[in-house]
Amino acid sequence: MKYLKIVLLLIVVVIVFQFCKEVVTNEEIKINEDWKFSKVEESKDLDSKIHTVDFNDSAWETVSLPHTANIEPLTVNDQWQGICWYRKTITIPKSDNDKKVFLELEAAMNYSKMYINGIEVNEHQGGYLPVIVDISKYIKAGDKNIIAVRLDNTDNLVTGPKPLNRLDFNMYGGLYRKANLFTKEKIYISHPVLANKVAGGGVFITYPKVSKAESVVHVKTHLVNEYKDSKSIELVQTVLRNGKVVEEIKSSDVRIEGEKDIELSKQITIVDAKLWSPKLPNLYSLETKVLQDGKIIDQQTTRFGIREFTFDDKHQLYINGEKTFLRGVNRHQEYPYIGYALSDNAQYRDAKKIKDGGFDYIRLSHYPQSPAFMDACDELGLVVIDAIMGWQFYNDTEDFRNYCYKSATNLIRRDRNHPSVLAWEVSLNETKTMPVYFMEELNNITHAEYPGKNVYSCGWKDDVYDIYLEARQHRILRPHPYKEKPITVSEYGDWEYYSKNAGLNQDKMPKDIRTEKSSRQARGFGEERMMRQAYNVQEAHNDNLSMRAYSDSYWVMYDYNRGYHDDIERSGLMDLFRLPKFAYYFYQSQRDIDELKVVELATYWNDKSPTDIMVYSNADEVALYLNDELVGKQKPNANKNTTHLNHPPFTFSLKTFKPGTLKAVGLVDGKAIGEDVVITPQKATKLKVWLDESGKAPTAGQSDTMFLYVAAIDDNDTVNPEFSETITLSINGNVKVMNLDAVKAEAGIASAILQLGNTKEVISVSASSESLKGNLEFEVK
Repeated sequence: MKYLKIVLLLIVVVIVFQFCKEVVTNEEIKINEDWKFSKVEESKDLDSKIHTVDFNDSAWETVSLPHTANIEPLTVNDQWQGICWYRKTITIPKSDNDKKVFLELEAAMNYSKMYINGIEVNEHQGGYLPVIVDISKYIKAGDKNIIAVRLDNTDNLVTGPKPLNRLDFNMYGGLYRKANLFTKEKIYISHPVLANKVAGGGVFITYPKVSKAESVVHVKTHLVNEYKDSKSIELVQTVLRNGKVVEEIKSSDVRIEGEKDIELSKQITIVDAKLWSPKLPNLYSLETKVLQDGKIIDQQTTRFGIREFTFDDKHQLYINGEKTFLRGVNRHQEYPYIGYALSDNAQYRDAKKIKDGGFDYIRLSHYPQSPAFMDACDELGLVVIDAIMGWQFYNDTEDFRNYCYKSATNLIRRDRNHPSVLAWEVSLNETKTMPVYFMEELNNITHAEYPGKNVYSCGWKDDVYDIYLEARQHRILRPHPYKEKPITVSEYGDWEYYSKNAGLNQDKMPKDIRTEKSSRQARGFGEERMMRQAYNVQEAHNDNLSMRAYSDSYWVMYDYNRGYHDDIERSGLMDLFRLPKFAYYFYQSQRDIDELKVVELATYWNDKSPTDIMVYSNADEVALYLNDELVGKQKPNANKNTTHLNHPPFTFSLKTFKPGTLKAVGLVDGKAIGEDVVITPQKATKLKVWLDESGKAPTAGQSDTMFLYVAAIDDNDTVNPEFSETITLSINGNVKVMNLDAVKAEAGIASAILQLGNTKEVISVSASSESLKGNLEFEVK
């Protein structure tokens, strides 16, 4: 027994020794708090001083990233444009004196200059892709260092698009995504943008063989040795799923010549592979470790999903061999008041609402969106068309073309390991003047940066690109024979019902009637107007399903501002505050019933409500009750707008309005699978207060941005849609209300944007409006 204890003790000592030996020396330093910020009216004298070490920024505002340069009103028709500066003091430990230091800004709108300790180290065009800089030789380890960033979001002929005063969406200013600071040893895994190697740099994962029985994952890893002498390292790459090791490969005694780099390619076979798809978004992690003399000197985790997108000879899409129609939506990344400055959690919440709304696909219009949003698409099973910035603008200069080429290159290098990406929109949307040679170069970049089969470029013209993006209004206006390539309906449901020249009969209508019949409807416009939007999207989606498109994407998921216009663009299925309109439930009901059982009554059931009651459901049959009396039991609607739908809605025609309780019960094979209840709203007696979590609880440490909702409800807890009063909020805790305008109810619900502080605490909220009161308490973790 004594000897057994000694043996066990020795085993523990060996394990502890080995653990201590493998010390990780690369480090990510948190730098998103305590930036100094100021909008600046520059003069030459002032501009020459702001970037210097000795400049006094003590009077500037202290902010955390993500940050918007200007808090805007709800309707943005005079967006701030100009010059702003950010400054940040960082300290690199003296022990890191001989290490590499990299600084990444995930986005900096739009033309930026970066200074380290008074020295200009980078100049960057474009506000949607990361600015990544090797700042090693400018940093003083063991001392304070000053980062200064100058941003200019004024109209720009190098980056486009067209000027803000006719742009039709907004390009908000600021460091509106987070920043990252990394230290590494002088042998390290490169960053693909800095490495600047075609189809290389960093870790690049592809899938030569995709099969449930056995898949092959190809991993290309780029390593850099900045020592003068050659070095020997070991590369260990481990595939994990849900934290458990699936496979591991090792490359021992790999020599890298001094001041050189090397690419290592390995294939990993995965038996019984869990494939990624919209229904089953299975993900793996690849842990890459670089060891020298048994010590980990660099490591990186790369998440991936094994999948294959293919098209048959009829140009229909197959995901992992299964025919799939993608029902999708477009998305602008804007929030009210704070513009683009969403937290990573907020990005996830936006994606979650899209998935919950019945969609499997997003076209990211018309620019690269947040890495956090891309991560969410991977996790939730949302297929993506990933786009460079481009909309109705082509500048016939080398600077502009080279900017577009660089954007396409760096977009693919940033997002190539995301399994959600189906295609690369390396095209300038709705830009008639794009020359063929320009499109050809963008297409060539796509296939050079991501070589191999089943990789697709896509674009607004049917020339050159692998996939043709065609909006429904263009199909109506300019019908033409299709070329032999896949087609997606890139936009539909809005413009063809709004514009007088969109190909339907709007040119024969007065503008006010055209607006009433369009899809641009606010929640506050009432039930009939929201039902008009729902009618339009049903008609259009049904029409799309009659053609050979493999997918469609409604315009648009969320309301947004139009840059110059006095009205918010209200064709969203949800408003700017992410509250649903009735059309949201139409799409939700198109889900397969094994994914989500849907029964939704599209009515407030008050004396203003239409007496034709629409029920959105994926059940086979719906029974409707009024005050517990059966009104009827019906099969889905059958008319010209239901011919291709998976799950047409149900319409019940009541002769008159009678107050009380409406209940819809969804039935499959005669058995209830779900129900929805709507009670005629009475006078409001209290306020209901809640947070929109959408899969992500309030989180400290990321300047989390969340919607707080306050509804006026009656004694039955029914929202009163007639309530439109102002709400007064009192909040105890480290929270900012970002609304520039009053917090005012629309259709019974008021919305506020909260920016949470970076401390873990319990927050209490009190809401009041005259005699109505409500409370909420929540924890920031």
